[in-house]
Amino acid sequence: MQRRVYRMPKAGNINHLQLVEEPLAEPESDEVQVAVKAIGLNFADIFAMQGLYEATPKGSFIPGLEFSGEVIAIGKNVSSYRIGDRVMGATKFGGYVSHLNHHYQYLTKLPEHWSFEQGAGFVVQGLTAYYALRVLGNLKENQTVLIQSGAGGVGILANRIAKKYHAYTIGTVSSQKKADFLLETQGYDRAIVRNDKEFNNQIKNALDGRELNLVLETIGGPLFMPCYKALAPMGRLITFGSASFTSDSGKPNMLKTAIKYIKRPKLDIMRMPKSNKSVMGFNLIWLYDRVEILHEVLEKLQALEIEPPLVGHSFPFEQMHDAIALFRSGKSMGKVVVAV
Repeated sequence: MQRRVYRMPKAGNINHLQLVEEPLAEPESDEVQVAVKAIGLNFADIFAMQGLYEATPKGSFIPGLEFSGEVIAIGKNVSSYRIGDRVMGATKFGGYVSHLNHHYQYLTKLPEHWSFEQGAGFVVQGLTAYYALRVLGNLKENQTVLIQSGAGGVGILANRIAKKYHAYTIGTVSSQKKADFLLETQGYDRAIVRNDKEFNNQIKNALDGRELNLVLETIGGPLFMPCYKALAPMGRLITFGSASFTSDSGKPNMLKTAIKYIKRPKLDIMRMPKSNKSVMGFNLIWLYDRVEILHEVLEKLQALEIEPPLVGHSFPFEQMHDAIALFRSGKSMGKVVVAV
């Protein structure tokens, strides 16, 4: 069959992302062929297209890490899915497509009451939030959690997970509109409109005497150290993003990026034992080849029965560039998805 795909000739400039038609072979024995219905956008997509992501494939590639859709063909060794099943999945790139063949182990069935758009925002971002909070962060009942980018897809899911453990949650955002959104509709306890120069005091005021036990850090740059310093002894900072390194243009300014890299936060490992705090980093794509761990985490996440992802913005497939532009602007709230 012929499928439509968004392909990068090579990493470096998002503006070079092209919509083209390509043939798609029949699924192999362990694969399922999916007619994609919705695609979820992630910051890893942006970093990959701009050439700032170490895991980016060399040469031409198709971006995209998560999707949902309907099974239309099944490989001979697949018994866990049937034609017509609604599924959602994670892929190590290759998600910006109308159809794809995918190993059945990286799929899971879409809950009956969920839309395809909701399904496209769950697997990667849900696994990221749960892995950061519970596996690395060791979140316990009634702890205090600071969530950077609290109004994004991961931030909203992280807050919902944390609330299952009765955590006191503080979300950081870029505007008062987003802060009101967190407090009025998402159940956060406090919200901070980030100010680089005042961030230390903002965190202190939001804590209001509480100990800070866990930070989900996705921005980096000048906002990293205030989070680390605010942690109580035995606290953990989980870093899995560096949004401050993204560029406003399709092609990053490598000089500015280099300056940001030189000025990046640095920790003295000789002083860390005295502070008794932990910093852990992870990238979900490196767990892709450890499918047993991914399934274990996904099962625990689904057992929490949190609400489906909040889809804040949905674009048609032909408007992929518009969707990416909004996502990069920092003005989105909830998950940004593209419907096929």
